[in-house]
Amino acid sequence: MATELQYPDSMPYHNQQVNSASTPSPEQLRPGDPIPDHAGGNRAPRAKVTLLTGHAHSSLPAKQDTGACGGSSLISESNSGSGDSSSYDAPAGDSFLGDCELSWQIGAQLKLLPMNDQIRELQTIIRDKTASRGDFMFSADRLIRLVVEEGLNQLPYKECMVTTPTGYKYEGVKFEKGNCGVSIMRSGEAMEQGLRDCCRSIRIGKILIQSDEETQRAKVYYAKFPPDIYRRKVLLMYPILSTGNTVIEAVKVLIEHGVQPSVIILLSLFSTPHGAKSIIQEFPEITILTTEVHPVAPTHFGQKYFGTD
Repeated sequence: MATELQYPDSMPYHNQQVNSASTPSPEQLRPGDPIPDHAGGNRAPRAKVTLLTGHAHSSLPAKQDTGACGGSSLISESNSGSGDSSSYDAPAGDSFLGDCELSWQIGAQLKLLPMNDQIRELQTIIRDKTASRGDFMFSADRLIRLVVEEGLNQLPYKECMVTTPTGYKYEGVKFEKGNCGVSIMRSGEAMEQGLRDCCRSIRIGKILIQSDEETQRAKVYYAKFPPDIYRRKVLLMYPILSTGNTVIEAVKVLIEHGVQPSVIILLSLFSTPHGAKSIIQEFPEITILTTEVHPVAPTHFGQKYFGTD
């Protein structure tokens, strides 16, 4: 369902004088002349925007009057496979809400990519159980690249001066040194190539964490990082945030190696409200970057990406 909105009339140009005396009388107007408005400028055409209701960017339990952030109710989907530990069942009352609701309920540490039809299509293919593995991987790699690019945009830059081939001095920016990636095995390894495509020489560490199927407690089995990781900013890669338990354990391991949560940027593709909230409650200074917050995460991601489904 689409809802059409109209922007208000445009304001007069900055060099136009708002003066009723400058408005010509009807007798002075000739056929074909534009009719000025009361502000002294011609009315611009009204812009029209189409909003797709029921397809909002994110979803969270409604705890306050949603207002402009409201949407339609959720229908849970069945899923199989493994995420960070287990699938997250949407509690009763969950509804599609806008980004303003996310900021109010979870915090500004949660950042979402601006939604557009391209991202929505990639999300749809990844969630589609009938999608071939080739289409799934192609769409996943594209979405990973978009998340990685935005993650790099969160890192600090510094100004620099370069000389063009014509001898022109150009003022630009460049990355500050001291960044690295860390992937949470196994599904996090799917994001490594996207990071290397953007940063050819970046160092990447690994963490292997598995969750007990009965207790859902995460246990660390392996961790290998650059020796000076405590001096670096970390891009932590894990595509699906379901309960958040795996990521919480991974961050604890990084803290044990001297990394501060404030320099960790978690890159993910999909997150549940519970997963994102659990991580931020445990580590309020961490930054989470994702494309969608939804009560049902595609927890089959790792199995289908690596062909073990």
